[in-house]
Amino acid sequence: MSPSLRDLPPPPPPPHLRTWPDRAALLADRDRAMGELGGRMLGGGRLAAFLLWLLLLEVGWGLVGAALVTFDEALDPLGAAVSVVLAGLGAGALLPAAYFQVAGVRRDLTARRLFARWAALDRAPAHDARHRAPGPSLTWLLVSFALCAAGLGLCVAVPVSARPGTTTYAEVAYGVGAGLLLWLSGLAGAAKAVAHYRLAVRLLSPAPPAPRPAAPPASSEHPPPA
Repeated sequence: MSPSLRDLPPPPPPPHLRTWPDRAALLADRDRAMGELGGRMLGGGRLAAFLLWLLLLEVGWGLVGAALVTFDEALDPLGAAVSVVLAGLGAGALLPAAYFQVAGVRRDLTARRLFARWAALDRAPAHDARHRAPGPSLTWLLVSFALCAAGLGLCVAVPVSARPGTTTYAEVAYGVGAGLLLWLSGLAGAAKAVAHYRLAVRLLSPAPPAPRPAAPPASSEHPPPA
């Protein structure tokens, strides 16, 4: 599940090294590379990995939040030791999850650049319709919208529902932090879905028909007599 850049398709060769025997071979390689890149950016596996690392981020932050609450309420060395252990476990979950989320964003940017380079080689309207991926883009957008809504709801609801003398600052920080992680992840997912769809529409839309040459104006002179 590591978001390595090495398993992405290579870029198209430069013009002086292209050895396709005909246009059909070029279109076949182009279609294959764009299909693989589109799946790596918006496929179900990519969405599952995105949500899995987000879940690990939330688990890690939950452990850190529990450590903050425990430390805030600790009355003896044992409570302080428990909070340190929880903080260590939380950091152990947060750091790799954050790394893989950031690495996934970098991988998506690289895949998008490769997608654009392959798409620019030619146009094939019969095959390019599926590469616009309106269904996967919409799925990413809806999931991201739900994450943003949940994150903003937490960021607003937790401080509003806090009661002086009952709710601690650590509990508020934990709730707002969990909401902020959801909101930022939702923004990243929505930006990716919109960027891919705009790129695909711009590069894969059928070329406009060439303008017809204007007809010469009809002569107003009368033909010479026979």
